[in-house]
Amino acid sequence: MQLGDVAGWLRDRPEIETIFACICDLNGVMRGKRVPVDHLDKILAGELRMPLSLLGMDIWGEDIEGNELVFDTGDADGLCDFTGRALSPVDWITRPAAFAQLWMRQEDGAPFPGDPRRALAAVAARFGALGLTPVVATELEFYVVDPAAAAPLPPCSPITGKRLDSDGALSLDELQHFDAFLNDVYDGCRAHGIPADSAISENGAGQFEINMMHVADPLRAADDAVLFKRLVRGIARRHGFAATFMAKPYGDRAGSGMHVHFSLNDATGRNVFDNGGAAGSETLRHAVAGLIRTMQENTLVFAPHENSFRRLLPGAHAPAAVAWGYENRTVAIRIPGGSNRARRIEHRVAGADANPYLVLASILGGALLGIESQWQPPQPVEGDAYSMDLDTLPPDWASAIEAFSRGPHVEQIYSKRLRRMFVQCKMQELRRFSRHVTDFEYYSYLESV
Repeated sequence: MQLGDVAGWLRDRPEIETIFACICDLNGVMRGKRVPVDHLDKILAGELRMPLSLLGMDIWGEDIEGNELVFDTGDADGLCDFTGRALSPVDWITRPAAFAQLWMRQEDGAPFPGDPRRALAAVAARFGALGLTPVVATELEFYVVDPAAAAPLPPCSPITGKRLDSDGALSLDELQHFDAFLNDVYDGCRAHGIPADSAISENGAGQFEINMMHVADPLRAADDAVLFKRLVRGIARRHGFAATFMAKPYGDRAGSGMHVHFSLNDATGRNVFDNGGAAGSETLRHAVAGLIRTMQENTLVFAPHENSFRRLLPGAHAPAAVAWGYENRTVAIRIPGGSNRARRIEHRVAGADANPYLVLASILGGALLGIESQWQPPQPVEGDAYSMDLDTLPPDWASAIEAFSRGPHVEQIYSKRLRRMFVQCKMQELRRFSRHVTDFEYYSYLESV
């Protein structure tokens, strides 16, 4: 979007006085500044400055202890470039505002390698050098909850006033009860340029899934997912709910995932995963092999938080086995059926709590390594992968941090700077969680041991 286009967009919306100029940190949290609308030229010119360390803060917004970006450089600023995505309205707050998406570069003009959006751009550029374009879509699940409850609690139906108390997979009633909320979500998606497709009521009480249409631009697909999460949370508050993308807000109900579908087009627009049949091409098999071989190392990206691993517990019906198969939803990598021209890979591991930029960078980066090295995958799994003796993902957060920090394939996808920042961030969060004693521990042990 050029200056004139942005200025014209704002002239048509004279009620907007403020712009939220934001970057996305490693946790997928938007951080930035609220600036007057007359600072627009400064935003578009890349003159807005923010600390580079902002991208590596922990989930509570605190600096990382010992972070060289803070202590060795005096917490130096970087410059924020406008990504070119159209401004979008923020109309769920007291006064309407606009949202501008930025990414960071260093003082010398080089892209900052610790920026997750830059990491995805680097992977996309490597595909471009091979004459290939990833075509990507995401599916995001989330829960609507009662904001007045101390712990997550399903909301009351806006129609009946009764609290949701049972799971409702593909329930039309649940979709219709929350029709006003979902209508506003779709209106917001249109205003933000987010290509929302179908919506379904998922397995958990108050759980929904909205699918995005495929786009031939992985950066845009990740932008869409990041903005979608923010939009849903904002609109939920306007309707008196809260929306959460936690991977497992309820211990006894379904978790929320972020499934990623992708294919690869060549310079002529042909899907290189298509071989005219159901099996897919050798390129598809090489990509699957790359995903299988890099999955354990990248688990920290797909499950970045303490809560993430509750979704991946055995028996939780989440894809914890490192396996793939055709039309098999019990495996991590699924090859959907349908038209051979739409042959694609579905990656089912990431939780809805993960950073979309890093998720796509890990998935596409792993596939790229498999294609470049022409790796061959193991045999596809048929039947119930949950009941089979298969290699699994790291079982807990600490193991995932260790696998990411030492992974030989991770260093072929991510910069040294980003890997160090992400590991330091997750280690700090892990230490804090380790010091926190839960109410359930007190209940179980206080007077019993």
